[in-house]
Amino acid sequence: MNKLLVITVLVALLALSAESFRMPRQAEEDQGTLTKITDAVKTYYTDAVNTVSGYVDSVKGLQLEEKAKTLYTDTTNVMSTYAGILQDQLYHIFYHN
Repeated sequence: MNKLLVITVLVALLALSAESFRMPRQAEEDQGTLTKITDAVKTYYTDAVNTVSGYVDSVKGLQLEEKAKTLYTDTTNVMSTYAGILQDQLYHIFYHN
């Protein structure tokens, strides 16, 4: 719900700051309040996207996927060893001579 509200506000700001093709363009110095707000929101959005991209790249740099695969392989090796020991113990319990 909050995301929808934020998107609606952003679209409304962009729609209000859009100029009609019949009106002459304003100079860069004569920006309206909505244009300034829209530019600020765009800047914050771009900065947020760049920050998140940096975080994603740093997480990829940690090679977590390879570490998880190694942990899984080591765990299955250990568990198969203990499962074999348990199987031998159960065999000797049930088929004791």
